[in-house]
Amino acid sequence: MTNHSEKGRSFAGLAIILAATLPMLAGCGSIRAHKGYIVDPVLVSSVQPGVDNRVSVERTLGRPSFTSQFDQKDWYYLSRNTRQLAFGEPIPVEQMVLHIRFDDAGNVVQVNQTGLEQVARINPDGDKTPTLGRDRTFFEDLFGNIGAVGAPGAGGAGGPSGP
Repeated sequence: MTNHSEKGRSFAGLAIILAATLPMLAGCGSIRAHKGYIVDPVLVSSVQPGVDNRVSVERTLGRPSFTSQFDQKDWYYLSRNTRQLAFGEPIPVEQMVLHIRFDDAGNVVQVNQTGLEQVARINPDGDKTPTLGRDRTFFEDLFGNIGAVGAPGAGGAGGPSGP
């Protein structure tokens, strides 16, 4: 009888440990997010060049995510699904950019749709910043201005701008 009670206690202990670790493991999963326009493929495919105009496009698809900066001839609808692990950066999983171009009269001239192939991963924060000019060592930077202060033409005391 003692053998069964020991098995029951070890099973209960295992169940408690399992119940405590499952929520922690669930927190390690990826976070999925949607940003932008909610795509309805039927509505998107219904916009046709030569048939639609700005009013019909806005009634069908709604207001665009953004328009062109210099004129109102280009409308863009952007939709993106991302996945993110714990503390990492979001990674795009799906993307759709719908570009609609209008003529001067406001009629649809062109409809283009691109996807994830247009996403580029860039790293603007590199190890070094390229500069023009000569390469100076640390000591040249540190001691390079010694003697320049107060020298004629340097703008210090005794120079052209001094008393």
